Amino acid sequence: MTTSSKKRSHPFRFLARRFGDESIVPTKRLVFLSAGGIIPIGAAYALGYGHYVLWGFYLLLAVFSVVDLWLLPARRRFAVERTLPDTADLNQIFQVRLALTVEAANSLLNVELADDIPIAFTAYRAQRVDEQDRRIPQEIMRGRLEDGAASFAYGTAGQERGRYTFGYVMLRYWGGVGLWKKQTKLKCVGDVKIVPDLSRVRGILASAQDALVLDGSKLGKAQPTGSDFDSIRSFAQGDDPRLVNWRASARTGRLMTNIVRPEKGKVVTIALDCGRMMGVELDGQTKLDRTLEAALVLAAVALKQGDYVALLAFSDRIKAYVPPGRGLPHLHQLTMAAYDLGSDFVEPGFGLALSHVLREMKKRSFVVLFSDMESYLYDQELPVYARRLRRSHVPLLVSLNDPLLHEWAHAEAVNNRTAYIQSLAYKFQLDRMEYVTQMAGWGIEVMDVPADRLALSAVNEYLNLKARNAL
Repeated sequence: MTTSSKKRSHPFRFLARRFGDESIVPTKRLVFLSAGGIIPIGAAYALGYGHYVLWGFYLLLAVFSVVDLWLLPARRRFAVERTLPDTADLNQIFQVRLALTVEAANSLLNVELADDIPIAFTAYRAQRVDEQDRRIPQEIMRGRLEDGAASFAYGTAGQERGRYTFGYVMLRYWGGVGLWKKQTKLKCVGDVKIVPDLSRVRGILASAQDALVLDGSKLGKAQPTGSDFDSIRSFAQGDDPRLVNWRASARTGRLMTNIVRPEKGKVVTIALDCGRMMGVELDGQTKLDRTLEAALVLAAVALKQGDYVALLAFSDRIKAYVPPGRGLPHLHQLTMAAYDLGSDFVEPGFGLALSHVLREMKKRSFVVLFSDMESYLYDQELPVYARRLRRSHVPLLVSLNDPLLHEWAHAEAVNNRTAYIQSLAYKFQLDRMEYVTQMAGWGIEVMDVPADRLALSAVNEYLNLKARNAL
C-alpha cells in the first residue's frame, strides 16, 4: 500500500471503527418499546390526535436514549486482564480467566464478553461423551459489574500443536434505562504453547524406578543385568552366584548378593522425520504428532534411567537440534524445541540427518529414527548412511504401520476391483517385510508397528539394550 492510499484510507478506518468495533446497538427493550408504540399511536389516530402522539412518543424515546447513552461510562475506562497457562497439552481442556474492571462506575452495568480465541481452538461446554469431537461454537459470557469489577472463566483446548496468541476481547455493556449497548474492543494480548499430550510422560516420571509401566505393560525388569552396583539383598534362588557378596554374608550370617543395574550416562539420540509423509492423518492425528508423543515418552524413560538424550528434527533441512542432556529440565528443553514442529511437503533428507548425527555424536549412541516406511523404501541414501552409522552407534528405524494397508491385504476379494487392490496391498506388505529382512542382514533393526504400540516398542527395545549392556 502506498503512502497516498494509506492517507485516503484513514476516513474509512474511522468509519469501520465507529460502525464496527466501537458501535452502539439497540437492546431488546428499545425494540419492544418502538414496536409497542404502534398500538397507542394507532388508537390516537383513530381519535384524531395521532400526529401529536406520534411525535411526542418518539421524541420522549429519543430523550431517554440520549440520557441512557450519556450515563454509560466511556469506553476508555474499561480494562481487561486475561490469565491463561504458559503451556497446555494437545486436546486437553484448560481454563482461561478474564478480569474486567471499569473506572468510576456510578451504577450497575450489564456486560457481554467474547474472547478472541484462535481458530485452531475449540470452546468446550458440558456435553455427552459421544459428542466430544464435535466443534462447538464459542459462547458469549454474560454478567454484571459490581463495584467496578467482574470475573469470567471458560474452558478451551488446542487442536493443533504450536504457539497461539489471544488478542482482543470484545465487550458490550449497558445499564441505566437499558435502551442501548455500547460496543468496544479491549486489547489484551496473551500467548499459550500447545505441546504434545504428555500424560503418558508424566505417568512414566511418576512410576517407580524398577517398575516402569506404559499403557498397562511393565517395561523395566525387577533385576536387570548391568555393571553398576546398586544395592545388597538376601540371596534368592535363581540369582547369579558370581554376584554373591562374601563380606556382607560373613557380617550378617546369611548369604547376600549384589544387585547391579545398567550403566548410566549412555546417549539416546532421537531423530524425527518432518517430511511430507509425516503430515498424513492417522485416527485424527498426523503421523508426526504420533511419533513426537512416542519420542517424548522414550526421552522420559531414558532420562529417568540416568542417560543423556539428544533430539534432531529434519525434513530437507535441519529444523531443530538439541544436544545431549540429562535430568527433568532437559525434558522440558526437548519439549519446547519440538512442540511446534510441522511437516514440510518435501522428501526427507536421511543422508543430511544421519551425517549430522555422525558429525555431532562422538560417543556411542542409541539412534532412534522415527519416520514412515514408504520413505524408508524409496530412499537411496538411507541404507548407505545407516550402515556407516552402525559402525559406531546402535541404529533403530521405527515406522508407523499403515492400518488401511493391513485391512486391504486381508479383505475378501468379492470382485475384480477388490482383488486388484488386495494384491497391491499384499505386494506392499511383502516389500516392507523384505526391507526389514534386508536391513536386519546388515545389523540394522527396523520396526513397523501400529500407532498404539509405537512408544511401547521403542521403549522396550531401549530397555532390552540397556539390560544386555549393548549400548
